[in-house]
Amino acid sequence: MTGDGVTTVRSSFGAEETKSRLEASLKAKGLTIFAEIDHAAGAAAVGLSLRPTALIIFGNAKGGTPLMQAAQTAGIDLPLKALIWEDASGVAWLSYNDPAWIGQRHGLSAEAIPAIDAISNLLGGLAATVTEGP
Repeated sequence: MTGDGVTTVRSSFGAEETKSRLEASLKAKGLTIFAEIDHAAGAAAVGLSLRPTALIIFGNAKGGTPLMQAAQTAGIDLPLKALIWEDASGVAWLSYNDPAWIGQRHGLSAEAIPAIDAISNLLGGLAATVTEGP
């Protein structure tokens, strides 16, 4: 976890392939993809340029509800989100909010730790699967 609670992982693939791999992995895990926001397309629509930048919003009630039961304000950080973006040198990255940071932000009690740990393990595994070759 970085100081701002965002975990960022370098991808071995381009931004579009990283996004496709994430979507496939989320579906394989039985998670719901609620929305995709293509920030680059939004920028282009108003005549501005932006390197590939897409936000995938996903999750499931079984994983997120325990956090909201512990502190309903956690709902502002749920469902989970992953940002796939490309830096100036063309390298793709995957970023997401660290679940431990979400827990700290909302003052979740020790009772929420198993849910936080489960989400952390899920996101870490997804990040590895999505960003590492082959």
